[in-house]
Amino acid sequence: MSQGLKLFRTPAGWVVDTATGTRIVVHPPETGTLTARDDLYAYLTSQLESGRVAPADALSTLLAPVERQEVWAAGVTYFRSRTARMEESKAASGGTFYDLVYNAERPELFSKAAAWRVIGPGGTVRIRKDATWNVPEPEFTLVLSNTGRITGYTIGNDMSSRDIEGANPLYLPQAKVYDGSCAIGPAILVTEQPIQATSAISIEIVRGGTSVFTGATTVSEMKRDFETLAAYLYRELTFPDGALLLTGTGVIPPDEFTLQSGDEIRITVEQIGTLQNTVA
Repeated sequence: MSQGLKLFRTPAGWVVDTATGTRIVVHPPETGTLTARDDLYAYLTSQLESGRVAPADALSTLLAPVERQEVWAAGVTYFRSRTARMEESKAASGGTFYDLVYNAERPELFSKAAAWRVIGPGGTVRIRKDATWNVPEPEFTLVLSNTGRITGYTIGNDMSSRDIEGANPLYLPQAKVYDGSCAIGPAILVTEQPIQATSAISIEIVRGGTSVFTGATTVSEMKRDFETLAAYLYRELTFPDGALLLTGTGVIPPDEFTLQSGDEIRITVEQIGTLQNTVA
């Protein structure tokens, strides 16, 4: 993955963890939106000299790295995701819809969460009480400026109720959008260059101290590139505060697996860190 700055959101404001291990507050919370800037990397670099040194425990409490942005998501961007969505939809004969989406030029995009609904690192995600087949979906997440420029990358968990979506594709909002269905963090990797195709995202689900599922994939397994997904999102929508876009998953637990209350979900991307959440 390309080199960059690691940006955390904390109660004291936005903090950059530098290469020397020094933590600098670059944007106090009272100074307004930071991550909608087109020049985010250049701005952070310039602030490292003038920013105040954060206390050693500055990262002891982390907030979701979201300000006022809308959070959106893309679907069926990996071949593995297409296969899984077709399998879950067999009963409703909806599998062909996902085949069409995978092969189409236009991607599937849907609104995932308002900023205030997003769960941060260490927080609790939920499974729907009226669902029986629930899974996490580990996803590279784009941080987009107010003009649609990709200025950073973070980790997202697109919690999903597969049985609800599989019953009818039109139920997708109920399967995807509910309290505790979206977690993001722990940091934003702010870079000048795109991340590499070999960049990997991995997941581990721990139940009662035992690992019950692991998996990983890379950016190279995606059918659509990040720039295309971002361009479609901004094609007829305005985002004055920028947006975050979850880019789809290529890691799907087996059909017989469903999350349980108390499960611990750990999603890792090198240089970003691990997004860890517990299931309610």
